[in-house]
Amino acid sequence: MNRQEILDKVREEAEGYFDRGEFFCSEAVAQTINNVLGKPYDENIVKMASGFPIGMGKSGCLCGAVSGGQMALGMVYGRVHGEAMKDEMFPIAADLHDFVKEEYGSNCCRIITRQWTGDNFKSPERKRHCVEITGKVAEWVADKLIEDGKIEIEG
Repeated sequence: MNRQEILDKVREEAEGYFDRGEFFCSEAVAQTINNVLGKPYDENIVKMASGFPIGMGKSGCLCGAVSGGQMALGMVYGRVHGEAMKDEMFPIAADLHDFVKEEYGSNCCRIITRQWTGDNFKSPERKRHCVEITGKVAEWVADKLIEDGKIEIEG
């Protein structure tokens, strides 16, 4: 697959998980990136993302898609005990933060979704908005991984 085909597939997969109700935002991003990387981690890794939807356990704080994206970046750039921090980790994590802030004006779920305040996540328009953010974050992460040669493309 070429770059755009991979990015389209990643976005569609992440959006699909969320839209179908199989995963929330953070889970969908983590699962999708694990899949596109060839599943270097057991599928149970998605459990680590389960507390982050709707701004960390529905608190409205950090956008779950951003949390999932940061976890996905950690799959590639993170470290284990005894290793030094990889030079790429903090800059790419900051870049994801900045991307979402530029796109949506904030990284805070409550601010990004303020027009649906009080809907208890029941509005189809809010869900569509969050599905879109989830797809964009997964696509952004995949694009950075392609740039860094962590996901191989054809041609």
